[in-house]
Amino acid sequence: MGSCLTFRSFIYFEFIFVYGAREWSSFILLHVDVQFSQHHLLKRLSFFQWIVFPPLSNIIITVIFVNLYLVVFTPYWPVTVLILTWLAFDWKTPERGGRRLACVRNWCMWKQYCDYFPLKLLKTHDISPSHNYILACHPHGLLSHSCFGHFATDTSGFSKIFPGITPYILTLGAFFWVPLLREYVMSSGACSVSRASMDFLLTHKGTGNMLIVVVGGLAECRYSLPGSTTLVLKNRTGFVRMALQHGVPLIPAYAFGETDLYNQHIFTPGGLVNCFQKWVQRMVHIYPCAFYGRGFTENSWGLLPYARPVTTVVGKPLPLPKIENPSQETVAKYHVLYIDALRKLYDQHKAKFGILETQELVIV
Repeated sequence: MGSCLTFRSFIYFEFIFVYGAREWSSFILLHVDVQFSQHHLLKRLSFFQWIVFPPLSNIIITVIFVNLYLVVFTPYWPVTVLILTWLAFDWKTPERGGRRLACVRNWCMWKQYCDYFPLKLLKTHDISPSHNYILACHPHGLLSHSCFGHFATDTSGFSKIFPGITPYILTLGAFFWVPLLREYVMSSGACSVSRASMDFLLTHKGTGNMLIVVVGGLAECRYSLPGSTTLVLKNRTGFVRMALQHGVPLIPAYAFGETDLYNQHIFTPGGLVNCFQKWVQRMVHIYPCAFYGRGFTENSWGLLPYARPVTTVVGKPLPLPKIENPSQETVAKYHVLYIDALRKLYDQHKAKFGILETQELVIV
């Protein structure tokens, strides 16, 4: 409906411009109305590729069948050969710093994306570009909108807030298996979250690099409910071990409002659907959620997130010693110190974002 209104206003605007030059005040009012409608429409459209993009498994299956069709039923089999050749040649790039493109990270579409909520980034301490860092971002939410907006684009002010720091958002390696999709993902500065990728970024790219890890991952989606402060972190120690092996500081970050962007239907525990969800989680380590948000119009239902502010607070770097082969006890010790730093960050800022003083972080 919004696009229809914009189109009608635009036609009327042209009519006034050609035939009604004397009605200058009407022209101004109509022009403002058109820009306002287009502005809000662009914000909603900026989510289109993010929301309706098919699941990764569907993309992989589609690519496989399309290439089989090209090989078996058409004379275009050389296309498949070229794709496979390029994948073989370029396979390690996502683990060697990726291939970011400034033109993609600065798309005007991302500005609309960040302004939709809006997304805000708050720095609590200066970060020196003479070191490398691992930033652990919490919570994952359902689609990690704030993490993407701040660290996979340059439109939220990251480069101005943290001058000299280059963010590398780390994501599932499966995103880099698919031709074209892998190029698009890498253009945002994303790299694989594998151990080899993190080792390369921390040892072969100089200093001033910040590795962004959403520690809770997809397992945290099931806890993403409005007002929830539950984090999957109790047994997530890999990022601490990696920081110890390279002697880099850990930085806690908390996105206040991330879990408020969608509602989620919780099925009856022990029921048929709930049993199916748990079975899928055991099989593929992904918990399928029945979530919903808003549609393109104000009071409609859909998969767009609610336009609610999200502020990501970046805490103080936690220095760690360099220990090439840390014991489990050492990892556990610094994991506890990290959780304490995260709790402190959360407690210091929660009241500013409407969270009750009595509401604590829940670590599972």
